[in-house]
Amino acid sequence: MQTSFSPQQLAEPATASSESIIRKCVHCGFCTATCPTYVLLGDELDSPRGRIYLIKDMLENERTPDVKLVKHVDRCLSCLSCMTTCPSGVNYMHLVDHARSYIHKHYRRPWHERIFRWLLAAVLPHEGRFRAALIFAPLGRPFGSFFAKSPRLAPLASMLALAPSDLPPPVAERDSAAPISRGRVLMLKGCAEPVLKPQYRTSATRVLNRLGYDVSFAPEERCCGALVQHMGREDDALAAARRNVDAWTAEIAKGDISAIIITASGCGTVVKDYGHMLRGDPAYAEKAATCAALARDISEFLAEQDIAAALPEVSAAAGMRIAYHPACSLQHGQKLGDVPKQLLQQAGFDVRVPAEAHLCCGSAGTYNIMQPEIAGQLAERKAHNIRATGAPLVATGNVGCALQIGAASGLPVVHVVELLDWATGGPRPDGIPVPA
Repeated sequence: MQTSFSPQQLAEPATASSESIIRKCVHCGFCTATCPTYVLLGDELDSPRGRIYLIKDMLENERTPDVKLVKHVDRCLSCLSCMTTCPSGVNYMHLVDHARSYIHKHYRRPWHERIFRWLLAAVLPHEGRFRAALIFAPLGRPFGSFFAKSPRLAPLASMLALAPSDLPPPVAERDSAAPISRGRVLMLKGCAEPVLKPQYRTSATRVLNRLGYDVSFAPEERCCGALVQHMGREDDALAAARRNVDAWTAEIAKGDISAIIITASGCGTVVKDYGHMLRGDPAYAEKAATCAALARDISEFLAEQDIAAALPEVSAAAGMRIAYHPACSLQHGQKLGDVPKQLLQQAGFDVRVPAEAHLCCGSAGTYNIMQPEIAGQLAERKAHNIRATGAPLVATGNVGCALQIGAASGLPVVHVVELLDWATGGPRPDGIPVPA
């Protein structure tokens, strides 16, 4: 795609990066076939190619974003399916992140959008605040249908609908020592997952211990920054990245760190991008690149190990049919392909991948709150395809997907590592149907 940025504009690193991305686009349109919003809405401006045109015009002419542009950029899920499809290597992730940051700085949203977006940024990335909000959510649930009738209050209705009725008790993060140590790994604690699904990291820790790895947590590490990054709050995202890089660097300095393990694939995609995010910060560029290089999704790390050695001769899980939902952040963001599926098959599960597995379930961070109508359509489409597999259970690798699919399908949804924990001698995950 031809561009006409000025030398002065290209002197700004983010603009120069976006310009090089835009130039790679050859208008082929392959991305439209795999873009969830284009598949649903059929609007060129709700495809990656259409959004690239809008973003190019905005950045090139330094326009103040208008309602039309913001609507179509907001509708993007950041599922990154377009990057898997694109034959030209267009890094749409970095381009849309820059566009969202530009919009955040140059566009004044309606008051109700500003309130909700501020509320999400102030609550979700903070474990304590998030837990408190969910504890009090039942008080607002009776008003959910009233909120849903108002376009301005629909996000509040979505928040109440997504809030679980019961929260698992908090789990203290304790370092664990393996009997025969093969090294030490750090594990991301995160923000939402410890509140909603603390059992994910408990299962991951047990599996890693069985394979001979000690598991440690960096005391000062917090939210990875993904939630605020996708909302265009670039400064907040960079602050989160710097805080975690500092926390992990202090642990890395102690030696013997094999990897930084992440059980939420949405977080993993962003942590692996820390090197790019902080490339212009002399104090952090090298440290961030080191942390990004150590980052591993739990399934990615386990695939590098001899997990067969931890499997019993006869597994309780042998032959059990499950539907595997590949989270967008795993298959498109981290390019891990069939790695989790192959691990489950190795553990003895009968794995079924539903039709349209490349399409997002509609969770996408805060998307199912801010864009409930589109998210709901995607969730129902995903649930229909999952039910068609005939599997009584769903496995995935991201907490947001688990909540979205569980609510839409009515099926129990567990993390891949919970099943691997069970197959290698751990407890049966909650919700798994017992054979008759």
